[in-house]
Amino acid sequence: MSSIAVITDTDSSLPGHIAAQYGIQQVPITIHFGNETLIAGLDIDDRRLFERIDRSGRLPTTSAPPPGAFAQAYRRAFEDGAESIVCICVSSKISATYNAALTACEEFPGRPITVIDSLTLSMGQGFTVLAAAEAASSGAPHAEVVAQAQSIAGRIHLYASLSTLKYLAMSGRVGKVAAGMAGMLNIQPILTVKEGKLDLLERVRTRRAAMNRLVELITDSLSGKTAQRAAFIHVNNPHGAAELQSLLAEHIPLPADTLTVEFTPGLSVHAGSGLTGVAIVAER
Repeated sequence: MSSIAVITDTDSSLPGHIAAQYGIQQVPITIHFGNETLIAGLDIDDRRLFERIDRSGRLPTTSAPPPGAFAQAYRRAFEDGAESIVCICVSSKISATYNAALTACEEFPGRPITVIDSLTLSMGQGFTVLAAAEAASSGAPHAEVVAQAQSIAGRIHLYASLSTLKYLAMSGRVGKVAAGMAGMLNIQPILTVKEGKLDLLERVRTRRAAMNRLVELITDSLSGKTAQRAAFIHVNNPHGAAELQSLLAEHIPLPADTLTVEFTPGLSVHAGSGLTGVAIVAER
């Protein structure tokens, strides 16, 4: 084990096998159906989440991990031999997770713990975590691990397309009439991360047009640079992710270790089943 432990939360969409490879602890977001609490990545995944939503006709709520959950993760890391900790959280603009991770540090006065607000989500956050973990595993000192994580912030590009407004209508974010009209017109909203939030960028007609637009946005974002890392993100839509990857590969070379990942329940509940997206880290 590295002397520097890297910790994150499950909104990072980081696959379990990669987390295990680097010894990354993922503190879970929780999903609440009434009085029942489910742990993202353990009790529930995207498939089971939307099976239950469609059956009940109601959206659950989500909660950031409490400070105690981060304190437990920190304690476990120190007990396993870590000399310091770097914790990278989902954007503070969409979740209280970052503040909870900071509060947990108070239980470890004098111990070196750096908490980073990724100001992004899903694999934008996941790639930040991975950069830190790789630096830690290579023997880099604490300051360098932090620097490596922070260095990719301006190079992350994340875009996604919603296949339906049904779930946003259920949440009250979009009126049911508007959602119905969008469905009739086959409108596909395009999302991106802006100032730490997942925001609507534009609307296009038809799924194919949305796929082509995602390719254009990523290609333009790279400005001729190479994609250093790439991950295709989906909510119960692996075929859509594969189609998007195939289309993008016609325009830019993709890394050999390109990933396909689930958005994960803490985020998926806000976007809805069918989402397809991509996160890219541009070369320096």
